[in-house]
Amino acid sequence: MAATLKGNVREAILAAAREAAMAYGYGGLNFRDLAGAVGIKAASINYYFPNKALLGEAVARRYWEDIARDLEAISANAPSPIEALKKYPGIFRLSLERSNRICLSSFMAAEYDELPEPVLKEVQAFADVNTAWLCGQLVAARLVEPTDGESRARAIYAAVAGAQIVARSRSDIHLFDTLIQSYRAAGLLPN
Repeated sequence: MAATLKGNVREAILAAAREAAMAYGYGGLNFRDLAGAVGIKAASINYYFPNKALLGEAVARRYWEDIARDLEAISANAPSPIEALKKYPGIFRLSLERSNRICLSSFMAAEYDELPEPVLKEVQAFADVNTAWLCGQLVAARLVEPTDGESRARAIYAAVAGAQIVARSRSDIHLFDTLIQSYRAAGLLPN
């Protein structure tokens, strides 16, 4: 029972930290605020995460692991790689739908100079997971040659993440949709 309770507290801390990072970035990971959100004492967080860097690393890792599962679910449920690619921007749109949040990794990447190395590696892993998935879908759909897949995948990832940032800066989810449509019209994303 105690182990289950401890696991639940750790998960609650990670969930609260994810929300804070999506709203305020790495700089928004404050043990006192997180403890208040979880309903524990601030010192209790140190039992699970002895310092902010370890918490940031765990949150960023969990984030890309969750996205990797989401991308695999898209692949498994889409009738074709082209349909999977069409669904890709929806992952970024979901963050905007949740109180105008943005991708945790995009937010943290903007804090590059302040990130401890282990946190930065997990943030970079998010980009790598997205790029690898996009590349696989692009090649499977025969939209690019395998040698060109990674550069096209990086362009798509950057464009969609950028659209999310621009839309957040205006608090306008419809701007995100408009930008995604323009990427489709220009041929960056499939129609």
